Amino acid sequence: MSDPLFDDDDEANTPLTEEEREQLIPSYITLRSELNEAEQVNIGDALSWASARRRDVLDQNLLSELHRRMFGEVWRWAGQYRKSPRNIGIDAYLIPTEVRLAVDNARYWVENGTYPPDEIAVRFSHRIVAIHPFPNGNGRFSRLIADLLVEQLGRTAFTWGSASLVDAGATRAHYIEALRAADGHDFAALISFARS
Repeated sequence: MSDPLFDDDDEANTPLTEEEREQLIPSYITLRSELNEAEQVNIGDALSWASARRRDVLDQNLLSELHRRMFGEVWRWAGQYRKSPRNIGIDAYLIPTEVRLAVDNARYWVENGTYPPDEIAVRFSHRIVAIHPFPNGNGRFSRLIADLLVEQLGRTAFTWGSASLVDAGATRAHYIEALRAADGHDFAALISFARS
């Protein structure tokens, strides 16, 4: 069975540019499974860091630092906004402005009780993943910030289908379907999936 490191046909991952691929830090990684494992260890460390500090998730600088901590042992570009176009997300030059707007909107929703806590966290996560601010890891990043935000709002973290969305075929398909519904401003399926 093939396990190529960079498979451009892998719909679970945003394709990286050649320059971004060259910024892989661990030299031992030659297979996708090794990359996934290294990233997962790094993400676990970031979760411990974020949980120990309980800082305000709605801070643009904290968001970049969290992404850096999630992927910084694996990728040199971790925590830095992407500079290249993608098949998903907005134009790269708009990223800082749109992330700031997403943070400001979520802060307004919290301060004014615009939506219930679960919906605020899911809407914020959805907007961040739609922006696609980083070269890769945007889905995992957006789900982690949703978990941290919903906990900050007094609820328990989401379960996101109770499976890893990196490898889980049917669970990932439900997640993608819920994201597409949210793209059309129907957040019910995404909120339900987040709590499933």
